[in-house]
Amino acid sequence: MSESFSLGALFVSSFLAATLLPGGSEFVFAGVLASGTASLWPALAVATVGNTLGGSSSYLVGRLVPDRKIGGRALEWVRRWGSPVLLLSWVPVIGDALCVAAGWLRLNIWWSVLFMALGKFGRYYVIGRFMA
Repeated sequence: MSESFSLGALFVSSFLAATLLPGGSEFVFAGVLASGTASLWPALAVATVGNTLGGSSSYLVGRLVPDRKIGGRALEWVRRWGSPVLLLSWVPVIGDALCVAAGWLRLNIWWSVLFMALGKFGRYYVIGRFMA
């Protein structure tokens, strides 16, 4: 398997895993590293960008939700903590809800994307260091 194919598959996997679709890109990330088809830093960059773009698409879905009364724990957390709560956007199940809630609340997209990227980078970095 070539490096470009592996990184392409990692990008698609990390993007889709950060949307409202089920899936986990951590296994693909670990597989790419374990197979040796890509080194840590390119894989880390591709996974982080793909996962952040996927989270950003969930943010945009939230922007499209009509402005009505909605509730939920994720919404309460985002209201209380603002964009920094998106450091947890990598957490399965609640991460997607946090991104949608941030969009629905019309949080600043640049701060939201920054905190998403930092959280997602941290998760992949820990996995990558564990694999090394």
